[in-house]
Amino acid sequence: MKNSRKVLKMVVLAMMVALGVVISPILRVEGMCPMAHFINVVCSVLLGPWYSLLCATLIGVIRMATMGIPPLALTGAVFGAFLSGVFYRLSKGKIICAVLGEIIGTGIIGAIVSYPVMTFIWGKEGLTWLFYVPSFICGTLIGGSIAYAFLRKLADNGMLTSIQNTLDAKSYTYRSSALSNALTIAAFGAVVFVVIKLLVTNFNLTGAIWTYLPNASLGIFAAAGMIYYFVRKAKGIYEINQSN
Repeated sequence: MKNSRKVLKMVVLAMMVALGVVISPILRVEGMCPMAHFINVVCSVLLGPWYSLLCATLIGVIRMATMGIPPLALTGAVFGAFLSGVFYRLSKGKIICAVLGEIIGTGIIGAIVSYPVMTFIWGKEGLTWLFYVPSFICGTLIGGSIAYAFLRKLADNGMLTSIQNTLDAKSYTYRSSALSNALTIAAFGAVVFVVIKLLVTNFNLTGAIWTYLPNASLGIFAAAGMIYYFVRKAKGIYEINQSN
């Protein structure tokens, strides 16, 4: 039984690596690779930090070898992948902490490490220590938000715990709350953002509306999440007062 679960873990890992290699260049926003961060967070939650680190490393190496991607494929993935799993375990299963680990690991640490790697190894000129920070943070926010929305829905219907138990990974009890639901609503803005960006790129859509619509979608869903949260909290306070 133990050996079969190890084999299953390796199969899932191989699937995550294949998925990461395929979707990273397809679902790509200019200057960012949000789906790589999506894979990092999902793999961290399903398999743990070490498997996630291995997954990110294999994806990066394959992309560098077959697609001519610079070392950013590694520096922009491995730190976030590992910290995502570590933060998830330390927080006792809080998905938002897995996303936070990805943001810190890739958006800050990976971005800073990318400067000496790209300057002294790859020979790229005109960079600074913080050159990659804005784009890396934006990419992790988008990819992490998509991962959060995906994993939150799995957690709410019990599938996430079931998958973790099947893989013999650490599982936790998930309970929906006003905050988690609000964050899920806000996270769907990232999904819409990527969809609109892909439509603009693939169909060469122009005009002011297509310039501002992607960012507007993030703001609209974030506002919707905030409204939902405060309405739920106000309703909860009202019900408590009524019962007293």
